[in-house]
Amino acid sequence: MPDLAVSASHSASQSSSHSASQSSSQERRWWILPVLCLSVFLVVVDNTIVNVALPTLNRHLGASISSLQWIVDIYSLAFAGLLLAGGGIGDRLGRKGTMQVGLAFFGLFSLAAAAAHTTGSLIAARALMGVAAAFVFPASLAILTSVFPDPSERQKALGIWGATSGIAVAFGPIVGGALLEHFWYGSIFLVNVPIVIITLIAGQMLIPRLPRVTAHPFDVRGVVISTMGVTALVLAIIQGPQWGWAAPATLACFAAAVVLLTVFTLLELRTEGPLLDVRVFKIPRFTGGALSISVAFFCLFGFIFLITQYFQFVKGYSTLSAGVHTLPFAVVAAIFTPIAAVVALKVGTRLVVTVGLLLMGAGLVVAAFNSSEDTTYWGPLILAMVLLALGLSSITAPTAEAVMGSVADDQRGAAAGVNNTTRELGGTLGVAVFGSIFASSYGPKIISAFRPLPIPAGPKAEAHQSVAAGLAVVGHAPRAVQPALESTIFTAFHSGLEVACIAGAGVAVLGALAAFKLLPGRGAPEVEVAFEAQAASTTAAAAAASAAPAGSAGSAGSDPDRYPEYVPYVSA
Repeated sequence: MPDLAVSASHSASQSSSHSASQSSSQERRWWILPVLCLSVFLVVVDNTIVNVALPTLNRHLGASISSLQWIVDIYSLAFAGLLLAGGGIGDRLGRKGTMQVGLAFFGLFSLAAAAAHTTGSLIAARALMGVAAAFVFPASLAILTSVFPDPSERQKALGIWGATSGIAVAFGPIVGGALLEHFWYGSIFLVNVPIVIITLIAGQMLIPRLPRVTAHPFDVRGVVISTMGVTALVLAIIQGPQWGWAAPATLACFAAAVVLLTVFTLLELRTEGPLLDVRVFKIPRFTGGALSISVAFFCLFGFIFLITQYFQFVKGYSTLSAGVHTLPFAVVAAIFTPIAAVVALKVGTRLVVTVGLLLMGAGLVVAAFNSSEDTTYWGPLILAMVLLALGLSSITAPTAEAVMGSVADDQRGAAAGVNNTTRELGGTLGVAVFGSIFASSYGPKIISAFRPLPIPAGPKAEAHQSVAAGLAVVGHAPRAVQPALESTIFTAFHSGLEVACIAGAGVAVLGALAAFKLLPGRGAPEVEVAFEAQAASTTAAAAAASAAPAGSAGSAGSDPDRYPEYVPYVSA
């Protein structure tokens, strides 16, 4: 594949426009940040807000269990499948325009979802919302790294950006529960529209037009194959618990994902101007950052999946109350994510992220042993959420900086797509794995407890499938035995949650070991350059750069606000 280092002549031809846009963005960069945060808030909130509406949708639309699952999952499937493509398209066609168009369509499809009167139309609208979101999220991160070229300022901005994402995860259920208590189910989608309008207007006024990649043809083949490969992988993860992990359909999806992503990798290595220079995975900080954020969201989404059921079924909280009880997580994340970003500048990414993953593991251990019916909220449960929030706060911004700081400017959109895809894959896998481990412990205990009871075979078979189904069966049992049966269900729930959280803590520890090995320590350079594979061409480019006037775009070393020229390397 041709050398990816930008030639001196190409740099000179673009220096004027780049300098102008950079100057414009520098003047108002802290005004641009709230616009980017608002766009991310929209996308992340919509990934969680619909969960609280499922009982309402079941009543008003007559949605089946399968339909309810697809109302939730189709957004994640479309979103994750197109993130890499969305980031690459932003690099080629312009990140500001890509984000603005994505926001506009997100608003239109939100209107369609609000107006949906059938499950089919709602599922279709949710899928289109996921498609639009895939163009917004990576563009916002790529714009942020461009308008904050100074590493210390960028780290702080990423801290605020990451805090927004963490807040959105917790606020989705709260906002959704509040809206559903006063309005119809479409309100959870309609609320997006005014926010989209505000973000579009502010973005048009504040965000400058940033340079786009024009040196190579657009990699359509890479977009198609990567989208198909990631979609097949996410589909297998989402459906694995329902189909069975060893079912032919699940194995076929995993096999298709492996084949497609392998083909994508081989083709990208031979493509001039690839969608993603896959050699970036040889960069330890890039791979370490992507892996760490994936593990963090694996633990977070798995925990949220179980703890919301615990609040509603075991503690008996209402939908809104369950959301409000997760508020400490959002508060801690909002306060400490920017702080962790600053700390990472002082002590290094490696230490902060490693400690963050260990904190998340500790939070899961606390939750594992303190999830019985009589556990008090103001105690171990708060401690578990605080530890998880502190852990996530320590990971979000430093890992984003590690990933985005490993690539040249023309690959930042694609790198943002990788960063966000790994988040989605980690979160989706977390729900699937935590859910499967939970079911493997919970189900047999319920079957064993209910077997001798005089209950029809149908309800018995349903009782072990979920806590909701088990409690529904108990509700039809004789009053005299209901307390004992409920206690059995709660005990089985605690056992399942304990096993799942301990397994999640183990994954967090393994992630911490990988982060310590791969991520840079204090004082590490932004990009390390190796010359082995491309010595001649890189030397020529360096000679041309040294001959250029001081401060020109062709001289990375003369301008501290520019990333150094990027050449993939392999380093310990």
